[in-house]
Amino acid sequence: MIMEKIWFDIEARTLHFKQPAGTSRGVYHTRLTWLVTAHDHHGNSGTGECAPLPRLSCDDLPNYEEKLHDVCRDIEQNAHLDLEALRNYPSMQFGIEVAMQRLAKAGGALFDTPFSRGKEGIPINGLVWMGNYDEMLERLQQKLEQGFRCVKLKIGAINFEHELNLIKHLRNHFDSKQVELRVDANGGFAPHEALQRLTQLAQHDIHSIEQPIMAGQWQEMARLCKQSPLPIALDEELIGINSTAGKVALLDTIKPQYIILKPSLHGGIAGTCEWAKLAKERGVGSWITSALESNVGLCAIAELAAHLYGPHIAMPQGLGTGMLFTDNIDMPLTIKKDCLWITKNS
Repeated sequence: MIMEKIWFDIEARTLHFKQPAGTSRGVYHTRLTWLVTAHDHHGNSGTGECAPLPRLSCDDLPNYEEKLHDVCRDIEQNAHLDLEALRNYPSMQFGIEVAMQRLAKAGGALFDTPFSRGKEGIPINGLVWMGNYDEMLERLQQKLEQGFRCVKLKIGAINFEHELNLIKHLRNHFDSKQVELRVDANGGFAPHEALQRLTQLAQHDIHSIEQPIMAGQWQEMARLCKQSPLPIALDEELIGINSTAGKVALLDTIKPQYIILKPSLHGGIAGTCEWAKLAKERGVGSWITSALESNVGLCAIAELAAHLYGPHIAMPQGLGTGMLFTDNIDMPLTIKKDCLWITKNS
């Protein structure tokens, strides 16, 4: 991509969670992210977000900010965005792609869709973070009261029987036609116990489970995807698989029912579109989720989801993270019942 002379500003921001965000990998209290703003000589600008997840992103580097400055400086000097060179730095690629695409649109929408024009909302799932039984039950009830018809439970941190009791509690009050239920194990099950647990979960009309075992065990995961009565969605499994050949090999070996795409982890705009295309060609479903970005990243991810899957998206996307931080960045996003809306072009 050749372009006129541009330059970048980079700002590090630390965001604070309203409540601890628990996953099977640990608990997040703060979130470090970098805002990248591209400028041109006409006074236009566009901002994207580079937000690697600690201990998870393939580009979670100790010298991340220094590398980001180097990448931006190279683009400034060469007036060229080399997407191939950024394949192994997906969070940087995503932030820079968004910044440059917004700059090209004079700060406007990434894609012209009913969502970006504020005419259509995107259905999203309500997210219930890990915690003890009482905490998770309270969070679950809050999501239902807010009007969510699809709820995602993070599991794998407390006693599995307690987690099953939560699911039974939900199903005693709402059947699968009233509330779609997804679960995310974040790789929390051991391979020898996974199939039994998936069989138990499947008895409660669950839509799918994300990443039941740790990533990197392709043959074990392929066996689970073949034998499980519960559809499996790959998430962490996709991290670090950045080449086209690698993506093809993963999909053809594991044969999952779904893949879950996070642009900051899975190749930015270009890489996410490639994953979605390859999956669709193989009859594998997909949806997009955020990865604890600020509203800057969330807005861009939502616009990408609307571009890939719209108009009239039916499958709930994982875009409900905009209310997580006490000091989030203001963007024209709002949640009405169980849909994310943009209130004006961004």
